[in-house]
Amino acid sequence: MRIVNLTEETKKDLLGSLLKRSPSSYPEFEKTVADILENVRENGDKAIFEYSQKFDHCELDTASLKVTESEIEEACREVGDELLGIMQRSMDNIRSYHECQKRQSFFTTRPDGVILGQRITPIETVGVYVPGGKAVYPSSVLMNVVPAIVAGVPRIIMCTPCKADGKVNPQVLAAAKLLGITEIFKTGGAQAIGAMAYGTESVPKVDKIVGPGNIFVALAKRAVYGHVSIDSIAGPSEIMVLADETANPRFVAADLLSQAEHDEMASAILVTTSREIAEKVSEEIDKFIPTLSRSEIIQKSLDNYGYALVAENMDDAIDAVNDIASEHLELVTADPWNTMTKVKNAGAIFVGPYSSEPLGDYFAGPDHVLPTNGTAKFFSPLSVDDFIKKSSVISYSREALAKVHEDIEAFAKAEKLTAHANSIAVRFE
Repeated sequence: MRIVNLTEETKKDLLGSLLKRSPSSYPEFEKTVADILENVRENGDKAIFEYSQKFDHCELDTASLKVTESEIEEACREVGDELLGIMQRSMDNIRSYHECQKRQSFFTTRPDGVILGQRITPIETVGVYVPGGKAVYPSSVLMNVVPAIVAGVPRIIMCTPCKADGKVNPQVLAAAKLLGITEIFKTGGAQAIGAMAYGTESVPKVDKIVGPGNIFVALAKRAVYGHVSIDSIAGPSEIMVLADETANPRFVAADLLSQAEHDEMASAILVTTSREIAEKVSEEIDKFIPTLSRSEIIQKSLDNYGYALVAENMDDAIDAVNDIASEHLELVTADPWNTMTKVKNAGAIFVGPYSSEPLGDYFAGPDHVLPTNGTAKFFSPLSVDDFIKKSSVISYSREALAKVHEDIEAFAKAEKLTAHANSIAVRFE
């Protein structure tokens, strides 16, 4: 792992390198995605079947596009009770955490007859995309769906690619079964995003699309935004560990590798005030890599986006943490809770040596759908709020309107909107 001194120049170079991983940096794929979306919009199921044969090497038709109940039951048997039990416990933790995020409608009243409020209602139909390429993540099924269920979304559909034999990954179907999802369609890629955004003969049009995917999925989500809402345009995974001389280098190395194995473009960054820790972490990484199943992916990730940044002091280190705004941030310092109070930008913060990042990926409860590529400066993790709508409620009595009607009329006239002013004035003729 390359070790560099943290300076303004090295930080600037690092930020520029990380931003190259953004889905917005791949305009060469936009035409392909646009053509796929237009085909799906114009031809519906026919386009879906065409792309299924082209990309998944599977012949689908109207009868086989939707996953059947028997396929779901077969998948659950294949997965087995042990993993189903683990998924259930994970789901319970995720639900418990997200229940705390629920909001209530509210109303305020005044004696003169003014009633103001906010009415909260769930989004009607949500589409969940589940990838099926290099890796399959039933944990993401839980993380994307549970907050929607807690929010009260009445209809949730799922799209995920199938294999050449027409079967969907059994772990994905088992997770869907636990969540009560029965509308599952065997389509992936940009075509699945188009199907959910526009609707086809078989796939319902949704109001919002959530879920991770490859570059084609990310660009498709960006393209359909406006026709539907989306959760985010996610880039490759990221982990940053902020450590001082008290950190366990073996723990830190293991945690950095836990994200590097996701993708060749994943980033794993150590920011530390101790060069000795940086060197020991690098040594531990070299020991771990040959023992891990995805060692080639890990090595490419580290070669491209793996860094150990050595800062002169903790203030400089924390400034770098806030500038980079990582998806996952681990704090392994002598006083991690005090350090946490100085962190402004991070998707999820893991405090202390026993709060390893995979805890958040699978089991703790907070959502693992997080902002990437520095967007933690202005975006938040997926939550119940992503699946609700807020409507303002306004009611004035004649008495209450009489007190303010002249102000409203004058304001409207100042903007030369005389019809606005007239709408108020006619009530006091």
